[in-house]
Amino acid sequence: MRIAINPRHPEPRKISQAVEVMRRGGVIAYPTDTVYGLGCDIFDKRAVEKIYRMKRMESSQLLSFVCPDMSSVSRYAVVNDWAYRIMRSLLPGPYTFILRPTREVPKVLRMKRKTVGIRMPDHAVATALVEGLGHPVASSSASIDGEQMIDPADMERRFPQLELVLDAEGCGLTPSTVVDLSGDEPLVVRMGAGPVDW
Repeated sequence: MRIAINPRHPEPRKISQAVEVMRRGGVIAYPTDTVYGLGCDIFDKRAVEKIYRMKRMESSQLLSFVCPDMSSVSRYAVVNDWAYRIMRSLLPGPYTFILRPTREVPKVLRMKRKTVGIRMPDHAVATALVEGLGHPVASSSASIDGEQMIDPADMERRFPQLELVLDAEGCGLTPSTVVDLSGDEPLVVRMGAGPVDW
C-alpha cells in the first residue's frame, strides 16, 4: 500500500498508520533528509531479518538506528565527549555515525558486529515515525544491489514485502555521509550528502 504524506507537516493519522504497521512487525519505506529508507521496529527480530532478506544483505552489514534525540542515542550507543560534541554540532542532519553499541541494542543487531550506525535525519516524517514508535527505527536505504530506489512506485515493485510506502515529494538522491566515531578519532567512511569540512 502506498499513501501520499506531507513531507513538512506529516498528517498524524498517516504517521499512526505507519507506526501501527511497524508495531505489527511490518517493514515500511519512508522519506529522510537523504534517500528513502526501509524501516521497522528495532525490537522485532523477524522484521529486522526481513530487511536483510529484502536487500540481500550480508549479516555483517549494519542497519542504522534512527533516533529522535541525543539522549536516545546515548541509550543505544557509547558516546564519548569528543564524539558527542561532533554529533551535537551536526545533528539532526544527513549523517550516519558508527559507534560501539550498549547492551540496550537487541541481540539480533549486535551479533557478529562490534558497532552500530546512528541516524538522526532532519526530516519531519522520519522524526514523527520515531517519536510515534517510542524507540528507534531500524533502517537501511531503499536500495538493492547498489541501485538506489527513488520512485515509490518502483519500491513497491522491487520490494513486494513492504507493507506500506510513505510517498513524499522532495526526497534526495544522495545517501548520508558515514563517519566512524568508534575509534580514537573521527574517520569518514563514505562521502555523502553531509559536508565534512567540520
